Amino acid sequence: MELVNLSTGKIIADKMIPAYSFIKRLKGLMFTSSFEEGYAVHIKPCRSIHTYFMKFEIDVLYLNASNEVIAAECYVRPGTIGKHHKGTSSVIELPAGTIHKTKVEPGQALQIQNLKERVS
Repeated sequence: MELVNLSTGKIIADKMIPAYSFIKRLKGLMFTSSFEEGYAVHIKPCRSIHTYFMKFEIDVLYLNASNEVIAAECYVRPGTIGKHHKGTSSVIELPAGTIHKTKVEPGQALQIQNLKERVS
């Protein structure tokens, strides 16, 4: 799966990891040693995040039910709690610096798609 910014046409991440079960949402990136460029974790349902037991900073996108960006947080440090944003239904965690590099902004629409869909 990949994450595409429909507003710009840019691929934000080409290795999207779904975290849709309770266990996967609970674990998230805790206890992982690194988060490589090109990866993302989509946590759904989710209204906010924490970075307890993480060893690195991350970027966070807060999405509404239509996958539009409500808010973005850059360089969220380990051991902190993300902000609550009204209307959030899911969250995408990205390697630190990704939001800046890909120029994702509130109001933009994102799409999560299988790689096969893009090739067609």
